[in-house]
Amino acid sequence: MDAFKPAKVVKEALDKAAEKVADLVTPPVPGTPGSAPPPLDPPDEPQGPLPRKPDQASPQTRSATGAETGAPADAREQQGEYLTTSTGTRLYDTDHSLKAGARGPTLLQDHHLREKITHFDHERIPERVVHARGAAVHGVFVGYGNATNVCKAGFLAEGVTTPVFTRFSTVVGSRGSADTVRDTRGFATKFYTAEGTFDLVANNIPVFFIQDGIKFPDIIHAAKPHPDREIPQAQSAHDTFWDFVSTHTEATHHVMWHMSDRGVPRSYRMMEGFGVHTFRLVNAEGQTSLAKFHWKPKLGVHSLLWEEAQLIAGVDPDFHRRDLFDAIESGAFPQWELGIQVFPDTPEQTFEGIDLLDSTKIVPEELAPVQPIGMLTLNRNTTNYFAETEQVAFHVGHLPPGIDVTDDPLLHARLFSYIDTQLSRLGGPNFNQIPINRPHAPVNDMLRDGFHQHAVHSGVAPYKPNTLDGGCPFMAGLETGAYVEFPAPVAEGVKERRAPASFADHFTQPRLFYRSLSPVEKEHLVRAFTFELGKCYEQAIKERELRVLANVDAELCALVAAGLGLPAPEATEPAAEVAPSPAVSQIGQVWPPDGRLIGIVVDADDPASLDGLHALRQTITAGGMVPLLIAARGGQLDEGLVAQRTFSTARSIEFDALLLAAAPPPAPDAIPARDDKAGAPGAAVDPRVVLMVQECYRHAKVIGVWGNGEAALLEAGCSAGDLGVVAGETPADVFGEVQTLLGEHRVWDRFPATIA
Repeated sequence: MDAFKPAKVVKEALDKAAEKVADLVTPPVPGTPGSAPPPLDPPDEPQGPLPRKPDQASPQTRSATGAETGAPADAREQQGEYLTTSTGTRLYDTDHSLKAGARGPTLLQDHHLREKITHFDHERIPERVVHARGAAVHGVFVGYGNATNVCKAGFLAEGVTTPVFTRFSTVVGSRGSADTVRDTRGFATKFYTAEGTFDLVANNIPVFFIQDGIKFPDIIHAAKPHPDREIPQAQSAHDTFWDFVSTHTEATHHVMWHMSDRGVPRSYRMMEGFGVHTFRLVNAEGQTSLAKFHWKPKLGVHSLLWEEAQLIAGVDPDFHRRDLFDAIESGAFPQWELGIQVFPDTPEQTFEGIDLLDSTKIVPEELAPVQPIGMLTLNRNTTNYFAETEQVAFHVGHLPPGIDVTDDPLLHARLFSYIDTQLSRLGGPNFNQIPINRPHAPVNDMLRDGFHQHAVHSGVAPYKPNTLDGGCPFMAGLETGAYVEFPAPVAEGVKERRAPASFADHFTQPRLFYRSLSPVEKEHLVRAFTFELGKCYEQAIKERELRVLANVDAELCALVAAGLGLPAPEATEPAAEVAPSPAVSQIGQVWPPDGRLIGIVVDADDPASLDGLHALRQTITAGGMVPLLIAARGGQLDEGLVAQRTFSTARSIEFDALLLAAAPPPAPDAIPARDDKAGAPGAAVDPRVVLMVQECYRHAKVIGVWGNGEAALLEAGCSAGDLGVVAGETPADVFGEVQTLLGEHRVWDRFPATIA
């Protein structure tokens, strides 16, 4: 099988999605809150719950012990058309407490009040200490079959389709923080394999801040808000974070990725995932290899600009989760190829001089290419956030036969930490019986009782050995699919608290990272360091971090120092010669535009600006993108054309490209008293439109223009001859070139670069 083509099942799913999109004459804009439009007046005829939306799914109806129940998909949803208590007793009123007279005291005997308030008081569970802010969706994984020579895990066999649940998250912020902060992102995938659950708990950055898990509380305490004031929220631009990383130089490599554009992804759909650790793979013959896992997005790796991220955090703090859900609802299913870097399993567990047990190091892809071994397609949104996204429990120790751990000290601490966390968050040891966590393989674990026990166990002998239950459950062997830890030799040594000498190089790979960036990306990195360190209060912390940067690269240190108004220190360690890794850079390739949002500015009072829009919207939708019409007012513009955004509600950061079909004059609400973006009176073009054009141009987005739209372009200080500005006679003339330019994500040549 060709490893670079999706398996048949994936292709069929995409074909169906394409057919669905092509059949839509007037495609709906994603984001509808319910599965049916609401009536103007509240209904007075009883009816049962509405079905879920077509883009939604919920956990399979498995029993607590992994059996298929055959129950309908809605068996766990609310039933019946009448309001009831939790035990099914129908209620006639839920607006008034039971009182001793209309003005009398509330009575203790009001069982409905007590149940309702008690349940409300206990609705919340502890949020995750890290990765609290998350969004998750359902999907499928299809194996290519080309990994069987190194790994016997059944879900990697050719054409095997495995249900998955993937959760994306930020690390530092609370559940109520914004999506677009500068932070590491989690990329955790639960594979419901026939051999047991496999949790690949990844990040969008391939290295970590620390080498040993005993330091994990330290880095998180340093990155979290200051304990006295609980600020700043979801940010690393503060003293405690930089105090820690400037004194703990093994964090330097992660800090470089964190400060780069990788720290602010454009979308969950457009970021890589990395398993970080090195795992041991075992094939059917018992032969072993070492490997690192990679998720490669089919849409490419793209990021937000820092100004965009800041604007979005205020305008739409749910930007990333909304983008993910809307893309799936519109049929633009995001995809990633799962790949592996494979290394010989040597006693030293090193490759080309790189210690594979050091989680602060990468193996450049030019030295060990990433081999695609399967395709992940995310195609269904959740039905209930709490039941699924909030209660899903990942654990790096959930491994199928064929995948084993190595001696990475950070990985070993995580093997303990995840279960310990679930005990606290999910109320006891039975968290794997929650529907979203239930395995799709038979379970006979002899574990009994405890909080939230959903299984109803039979038998009398939950112990081994036994004869009363017929000896069941029996032990499995290799030939019957048992998980057997590989008998890896353990080096002779003494008990001691120290790291191997190979862990001591903290600057070579950060230098490699910097030297691998394009000039534009280097500029953004300098800007990020300057901004973050500039937000620190203590001067000593800024100076100490400059010492760290001096050992990474003299040019980087000098530019950041100049931005801070400080002298650049000399390096204290010799600079290593490094070969750049082109795979680190996000710039230079062309990618599909699936799921991109295209804003189209029209004049609601000028019918000429609507000419050709029906065909344009169909072209955009058939290309897997979403068109949004922007006008002075919402509602119907013409038959079949509805404005989804207004000048007061739209902002440039929502769109990947902006098309100008008109230069609308100031609308009635274009006054500062109604909209702060409206600006001073007397403008020829609505100031909100001018602002959108200026921001799109400044953020290097593609702009298309035809008809009277050129007047809006000129009002914004741009012209048809500028880079990435496409002009033409008709929408069709313009959009073809706009779509081509979208493949590069931005018009990168608009950014001036002073760094080679």
